[in-house]
Amino acid sequence: MARQRSDGESPPSKPGRAVTARIGAVQATALWVGALLGPGVLTLPALAAAVAGAGSLLAWAALVAASVPLAATFTALAVRHRQAGGIAGLAELAFGPRAFAVVGWCFYCAAPLAACAAALIGGQYAATALGAGRGVGLAVAGCILAVVFTANAFGLHTSGRLQLGLVGALLVLLTTAAVSAAPHVNLANFNPLLPAGPVPVGRAMAVLFIAFSGWEACGHLTDSVARPERTLPRVAAAAVAIVGVLYLSLATVTIGVLGPAAASAPAPFITLLHRGIGEAAGPAAAAVALLLTCGAGITFVAGAVRLGDALARRGALPALLTTPGDPAGRPRRNLLTLAGLTALAATGCLSADVGVGPLLRVLSVLLAAVTLAGTAAGIVLLPTWRRTAPAVIATAVTAVVLGAAGPLLVAPAVVGAGGVTFAVLRRGRPPSTSRSSTPPPLAAARWQRRPPHRSRRRRPLPSRKSPTRTTPVGVVKVAATTPSRRARSRQ
Repeated sequence: MARQRSDGESPPSKPGRAVTARIGAVQATALWVGALLGPGVLTLPALAAAVAGAGSLLAWAALVAASVPLAATFTALAVRHRQAGGIAGLAELAFGPRAFAVVGWCFYCAAPLAACAAALIGGQYAATALGAGRGVGLAVAGCILAVVFTANAFGLHTSGRLQLGLVGALLVLLTTAAVSAAPHVNLANFNPLLPAGPVPVGRAMAVLFIAFSGWEACGHLTDSVARPERTLPRVAAAAVAIVGVLYLSLATVTIGVLGPAAASAPAPFITLLHRGIGEAAGPAAAAVALLLTCGAGITFVAGAVRLGDALARRGALPALLTTPGDPAGRPRRNLLTLAGLTALAATGCLSADVGVGPLLRVLSVLLAAVTLAGTAAGIVLLPTWRRTAPAVIATAVTAVVLGAAGPLLVAPAVVGAGGVTFAVLRRGRPPSTSRSSTPPPLAAARWQRRPPHRSRRRRPLPSRKSPTRTTPVGVVKVAATTPSRRARSRQ
């Protein structure tokens, strides 16, 4: 909030209208880059190298090139449809309420996977920095999840400055790791580039798409920047350049320095810092990873709780999830549902003895399906061919990425079908069984009452003093011969 003067020199503001502080292009670029960078970037280069080896560099380059039409599409949609409510709202504007249920369910089901994956990443980095085993990493992951859901239960959220500071620290560390490890690059690690052909490159793109699924975050910046029609395209271009250079540099250094060992490295980022700076950089990188995973988990779960409340109010989730758990309005039932789904995902990972890789793959496919819905909505909602052409290109690229996912396409298909089925069944109930169709008895009786000012008895109007006469009994009043004002009005 902007600091206001107390000497009366501040300009008066209109009542009922909040004064919003405008941010510049530099701060907006930092916020947008922060929305794209997350804890997944700490382990994604190793996952892509495990799928395609040195060919994962082509997957990184293709997705960086695809970021240009993606950013252009979501920037144009944010400027034209400021109150669309995110990708789910854009899909509803373009394709109807069933698309809102599909996109909303994909986001809602992605939240437990994202929280579990972030916790596992933080646990891996902590265990690597301490030189401990898998048990310590799982214990740290459990502590991260406890912190995430406890903070949301008490309404504690990370501030924008803290998130921006954490992302800034991550950006500095990533740049330091890439620059310091660059002299240790071995060109022999890039040969052969495509040992198994181009098919693994497409699979690597499906894995890496999670790192490029934040371009819709520009919708939150529309009302914060001055002249968004001119500012947001410049911010988008700067964000594409910064993220593209950073991702390509980190992926190139990871393959060039670690070689085949990059596919099995539990914390490649710390390994690069050890090669470039030394052992002292490991604990600092682990601390930043822990703070980043906790902050990202808290923010992601908080957004999922609000999304679940919106889905329940629109009939796409059970109505009991809209009931607030305390006077502060925090929906505890929604939070407990997300905690149960996260515990289910963590139990599945432990029972199947899988790491963070499968979670990130499924999460990437879910987010790619959501992005596909947003770009397809851009084809319908954007007016001119100059703005529609980037949406067509982005839709085609996202569809290719989803096609390369293979069997993982079952995840968004099942989730979307579940959302549509539930929404159709709930909206098809008769009105007598709906909770929102009949008001509570107290509310109905309150509306049937007369207003208080009409139910009061009116005071008699002042009139002239009635004449009196003396009788043996005493002094009595004599009825006035002049009719009252009410009697005259009735006549």
